Amino acid sequence: MKGGNIHRLWGRNFSLTLLALICMTFFLWALEKSPLSKLSSEDQFVISPSDITVDASDDPFESMNPKENSEEEYSRPLMREEKIGETVEGFDAALMNYTSRFDFRKDNSRVWKSPYEKKVCNYAKGRWVADSRHPLYSGLGCKQWLSEMWSCRLTQRQDFSYEGYRWQPDNCEMPEFKGAAFLRKMQDKTIAFIGDSLGRQQFQSLMCMVTGGEENLDVEDVGEEYGLVRTAGHYRPDGWAYRFPSTNSTILYYWSATLCDLEPLNVSDANTPVAMHLDRPPAFLSLFLPRFDVVVLNTGHHWNRGKLRANRWEMFVNGRPNEDRKIADMGNAKDFAIRSTARWLDSQLALQPRLKAFFRTISPRHFQNGEWNTGGSCDSITPLTGGSEVGEEESRDPVIANAVKGTKIKLLDITAISQLRDEAHISRYSIKATEGVWDCLHWCLPGIPDTWNELLVAQI
Repeated sequence: MKGGNIHRLWGRNFSLTLLALICMTFFLWALEKSPLSKLSSEDQFVISPSDITVDASDDPFESMNPKENSEEEYSRPLMREEKIGETVEGFDAALMNYTSRFDFRKDNSRVWKSPYEKKVCNYAKGRWVADSRHPLYSGLGCKQWLSEMWSCRLTQRQDFSYEGYRWQPDNCEMPEFKGAAFLRKMQDKTIAFIGDSLGRQQFQSLMCMVTGGEENLDVEDVGEEYGLVRTAGHYRPDGWAYRFPSTNSTILYYWSATLCDLEPLNVSDANTPVAMHLDRPPAFLSLFLPRFDVVVLNTGHHWNRGKLRANRWEMFVNGRPNEDRKIADMGNAKDFAIRSTARWLDSQLALQPRLKAFFRTISPRHFQNGEWNTGGSCDSITPLTGGSEVGEEESRDPVIANAVKGTKIKLLDITAISQLRDEAHISRYSIKATEGVWDCLHWCLPGIPDTWNELLVAQI
């Protein structure tokens, strides 16, 4: 090799080496400036890559991404007199942004808190916001699925401002609901609502949301597969089931007001007392649970003496009439039954890992100056007069919340967010519009149950 080439090669290598030393010196200088360097090795927090969920809005380097700036800014040559110090300062500021977030222990030692640490998502904590994309279907449509008694657009009510809001939870992803996308997610799957008339409202709401309130003649009535047929002497069946052939998705509802197994004591007598087994789940749920992929339970408003007497329900435990006075208390009986069903369902989840189970908290009532049968009313038509935000972490339905705690059952917590929407009930606007009759329990549809379903779908 000629001497000139050797000198040129040596010169290039020396330049590269010098550049590397300069970069290393700069890096060590910047690191020394960082608060992280002041932590002891046992205090430094190490993040596993699998634990990191990056939100671009939290990324301090996002503003340094050339794609986010103009082409002109990044196409011009860097002038020698331009501030290398600004680059150093920018880099150090970004590094400081990452490393200056600390929690403090009881002994005042500092622990670095990663900006990528995943925040806990509580769907019940957030606020109502106006949204022109709501309602998700027409209250004048959806006649195929929506009961007239809950369609307030068919009544004499004139104000429908309650329809134009959505719930925005804190620290949670809430994708916009799309019926077609939901059906694809539920391809070859079945979702079952089991509970009282509020559960039926949620079922009808989801049917309207999925179809956009439009008539769909392709949807198949498959209630017979689940024994959901109207029998002699009954006004309606115990539930409904519909299948969407395009995705083989099934949505069903089964009426079980207390989530207890009901067993007539004398099947040959139409007026026989009925054993309400507090320690057994509904027979329908036990029988068909293996066919469900998502199950949503609810109960609450039928736990009173009037309902028990009207339905001739008698409390049973261990297959015998209940003799425990403590359990016989209505509140204790409700708590006992809910815990029993929750424990049973949790035991089934271990056997069916694909199954997702939700227990919805109680839907609030807004009767004022009395109950439904003692002159109670609810005449508000102005949205959010009681505020728009829920800030507490704890559920306002401690019975359901405590029952699912420590289980794999998810809490669908809708009580506090629905409490703010007293203007969205049926109120005095019913199809019959009977003077002095107010429904401050059920909701107008479209309405609040649509939000319950949006929260449900976000968590499925």
